[in-house]
This record gives sequence, structure tokens and C-alpha cells, in this order.
Amino acid sequence: SRFDCGLIKEVVMKKSFAVIGLGRFGRSIAMELSKLGADVMVIDNDEEKINRLSDYVTCAINVDVCDTDALISTGIANMDAVIVAMADYLEPSIMGVITAKDLGVPLVIAKARDHVTGSIYDKVGADRVVFPERESGKRISKQLMCADFLEFFELSDSVSLIELMPKKEWIGKTLRQLNLRREYKINVIAVKENDDVNV
Repeated sequence: SRFDCGLIKEVVMKKSFAVIGLGRFGRSIAMELSKLGADVMVIDNDEEKINRLSDYVTCAINVDVCDTDALISTGIANMDAVIVAMADYLEPSIMGVITAKDLGVPLVIAKARDHVTGSIYDKVGADRVVFPERESGKRISKQLMCADFLEFFELSDSVSLIELMPKKEWIGKTLRQLNLRREYKINVIAVKENDDVNV
């Protein structure tokens, strides 16, 4: 089925994200999340990078990312997720992950340049570590926006396979009554109940 997060807005709640570090990966993920309709705060200590993105995101803040108090003052505690995108700067990245987790951010993602830094981020509490050479900002953004799904597999730019819990109003209705293809541009390929899968 042809799939785009924008086509099923009723299933996906509005989300808010903070992206710390505006290198190529951070910029890409911030722009893509904004395009998908999320509230996006970007944080960097480079004023030029902040100015370049300020018109495209909800909030752009120029602070020293190594200063924990300054990072806390940005309001990252209120975000659904924080993406720490400074793989080339290990110490501020570690502090960013620790600070976000200490503030209770439910999902903290860290960009790693290799497996060694990836394992460090795991140890300091990152919920997910990404390797941008393997995962594009566009793909990760879609996965973040669709975090309410149980599973999400992007088969191509226009085709994805998702597993999700049915909305309350769908329960007890037939697929013909729901007409999900017309309403959401999705095709149901299987219905799962406990361990039984009806294809």
C-alpha cells in the first residue's frame, strides 16, 4: 500500500521534537520532521546554522550545547523526543543524552559515528542509536512521526508496511464498512488477534 504519515494524521498524534546539533544529519532530520507536521525545536551553538533553519522550524535556539543549565533552559524536558545529532563531539553528545534522560524525555536518540561511540551512548541511556551512513534523516523522521505504530518497515519511498492497534471506532466493523483504502490510502494485508494471523 502507498503510505505517507501525512495521510493518516488521525492515527498519528502531533509530536514535538528537539534536535541538538545542526550538522548535515541534524538539519536533515529537523527539516523532514517539520515537513511531516511536527513541532521542532533546533539547538546549536552556531548562530549561522540557527538562522538558516529558523524559518522552517517551530523554535531555533542558539546556546552552548556543552552548558547543561543552558540546555535545560531550552525546555527540552517537554519534548516527546530529543535527537542528539553531534557525533563528532563526544563529550557534549554524552551530556546531551544524559541531560535529556535525567529530565524524563521519553525517547532520546543519539547519532553515532561508529560502534564504539554507539555503545557509549547505549551505556549512558540513549533509547536508540543511529548510524546516519546507514539510515537517512528522512527515514528516521517518518519512523519518529509514526511511533504509535507497533512496527514500521519502509519498503521503498512510496511503500511501507505498518502494524498498528485499531482505533476504537474501527472495532466491530468489517473492512468493507471501514473502507480504509479510501479513507486512509492503506490496504489491510492481515488481521492479528493474539497469536492468530488472518491474512
